[in-house]
Amino acid sequence: MNGVVYAQSFQNPVLDSGADPYSIYVDGFYYYTHTVGNRIVLYKTRNLANLRQAESKTIWIPPKGTVYSHEIWAPEIHFIDKAWYVYFAADDGDNTNHRMYAIQNTSNDPFSENWEFKGKLAAHPDRWAIDGNVFDYKDQLYMVWSGWEGDVNEQQNIYIAKMSNPWTLEGNRVLLAEPTHNWEKQGDLNDAKNPPHVNVNEGPQFLEHNGKVFIVFSASGCWTDYYSLGLIEFTGDDLLDPVAWDKKSKPIFIKSEENGVYAPGHNSFFKSPDGSEDWILYHANDNPGDGCGGKRSPRMQKINWNDDGTPNLGVPFSTQTKLAIPLAN
Repeated sequence: MNGVVYAQSFQNPVLDSGADPYSIYVDGFYYYTHTVGNRIVLYKTRNLANLRQAESKTIWIPPKGTVYSHEIWAPEIHFIDKAWYVYFAADDGDNTNHRMYAIQNTSNDPFSENWEFKGKLAAHPDRWAIDGNVFDYKDQLYMVWSGWEGDVNEQQNIYIAKMSNPWTLEGNRVLLAEPTHNWEKQGDLNDAKNPPHVNVNEGPQFLEHNGKVFIVFSASGCWTDYYSLGLIEFTGDDLLDPVAWDKKSKPIFIKSEENGVYAPGHNSFFKSPDGSEDWILYHANDNPGDGCGGKRSPRMQKINWNDDGTPNLGVPFSTQTKLAIPLAN
């Protein structure tokens, strides 16, 4: 691009800072975003290994004084029915009011100024919600997200609902998973700066491979080194049937003290430009105790598949490890 010759290997992290990384691939380019907090920033590159050299732009800043003016978390960009959408969680400055929202751009170029606020996405009942992930399954749009059962923070669960259009949830939300294992409940209750509850399932991501469907999610407090990824496998006929989902008893991606990678979580997935490789994007810390703030940086690595069809994410690679970039066309 622009005559620049890029290296054929890279080292993590792909940016110095950026939590909750997400990307899509459209017409030869990756469009990437992560949590900034007060706005939405978009990157554009032909290969995510070259993210440091990517064009970037702030595409949307919330108006002041609204219920969605603060704490913009985990944005995701999607291209649906020839229109661009960014989904994000936001509040009015009070975390208890976090909800999911959408903006839309119907132009060809998501870097254009044509972003329109479409409103809140809420299923019944309308409760605290973050980390929405939208996907298409058998020509039906769905959203999965992390939410509270009631109006107080007792624990974070994974919910799913159908969508009647790309900015509207339809009907009742359905509970897919809640924290049940010790590795989903890690947190420091003695630290007054941290939330009092550590039962956390969040950051759900849809993943499909060879006819199998999964939700990969993050578990435990993001402020702990034990933040990790779990797996739910779809084993039935109806995505809205809780019985049709099987949560694995062990995490599938955890910290590596040997490799100096802590609190790996809030991931997404992408394919290499040539479509032959599956990759994971995730954030992690370089040191123990780095917490749930600006020290989290986006990383990526190729994943494999187990004989039973489940994803094998491996071990987080050291920042000293040179990795081959995703295969280009």
